[in-house]
Amino acid sequence: MATKRNTLFFMMTLSALMALTSLSTDIYLPALPLMSRTLGGDAALTITGFLVGFAIAQLVWGPVSDRIGRRLPLFLGMLLFVAGSVGCALAQSLPAVVFWRVFQALGACVGPMLSRAMVRDLFGTTRAAQVLSSLAMIMVVAPLVGPLVGGLLLKVASWHAHFWLLAAIGVLMFVAVLRLPETLPPRRRAAGSLWSAFARYRELLAHRVFMRYTFCVTFFYVAAYAFIAGSPFVYIDYFGIDEAYYGFWFGVNIFGVFALSAANRRLLRHFAIDRLLRAATRFAAVSALVLVALVLAGVGGIWGIALPMFAVFSMNGIIAACANAAALASVDKSVGGAAAALLGALQYGSGIVSSLLLAAFADGTPRPMAWLIAGAVVLSAVMVVRVKPS
Repeated sequence: MATKRNTLFFMMTLSALMALTSLSTDIYLPALPLMSRTLGGDAALTITGFLVGFAIAQLVWGPVSDRIGRRLPLFLGMLLFVAGSVGCALAQSLPAVVFWRVFQALGACVGPMLSRAMVRDLFGTTRAAQVLSSLAMIMVVAPLVGPLVGGLLLKVASWHAHFWLLAAIGVLMFVAVLRLPETLPPRRRAAGSLWSAFARYRELLAHRVFMRYTFCVTFFYVAAYAFIAGSPFVYIDYFGIDEAYYGFWFGVNIFGVFALSAANRRLLRHFAIDRLLRAATRFAAVSALVLVALVLAGVGGIWGIALPMFAVFSMNGIIAACANAAALASVDKSVGGAAAALLGALQYGSGIVSSLLLAAFADGTPRPMAWLIAGAVVLSAVMVVRVKPS
């Protein structure tokens, strides 16, 4: 990584690995209503299945990577991701898609988890937050392009084509991972048996500062996934927009994330991470409460959802980078993989809560989505009201 070219490749690859999770879902979001009609049942459960596998697998990969390094788990993860994507593409029933989505997630989870761990391996707290913001600026291409490509793909092919495309992307990522350096040399790897490593999760769960930051980003992602899982039905079925245009309504939020990620790099030079987190979560909470008020009053139509959600979603550019960096900095580097795994398991596993609650309280209106987003974002803000280093 001595040359600028190698550094750029490293950053681009980590960004792509982190984006793999959102791309795995965002690319077929426009197809969810169609999948529900053709397969029978709630296609949002395919998101739930993915997040179940994603959350659980990280808890295994994390301690493993602390002992054998970061590269081998990345290789294996990409192979599993390709296999799961092919399985989804060949599936002919909703249970089969859910099963292969779980399998797909077993591999997809290593990308964002080990990308964060590799950044933690190489950089200190503030620099890590800046690097994560840089990665976020690059990775926003996935949730921006994903729904657009997915909507257009539906015009010329069935929903199966989305998963064939993901399989091809997985192959490309495997090739890219071959060129990544190992960031955790043998001398810095965790000692002891693998089973003893799982005991570290109990220590991490009892670590007050680590868990405060972790819950901050976890609750925010409950809200994010509520929008990701609920917006296709709200925008396409409730407001009647064309599937091909859903990507524009969803993708505009990504511009906000990009702008705030860019701003966060500069803000970190002048403000402490905790101060930025408090400001961002409070702004998001106020915006989410405005969303609820507009939805309950029936004011603004689709713009009454799109505008406040733009304000909420944009804050991800600050909240995710700062909360992740602060959480990982609060623990020793020797357990960086386990910490990143627990952080990722709760962060992305939060989508399980979102999709299940939306399925349980769905009433054909945007109200359940709005209430869930507001409640989760308020809890995210509460987590960092008085957090202090231990």
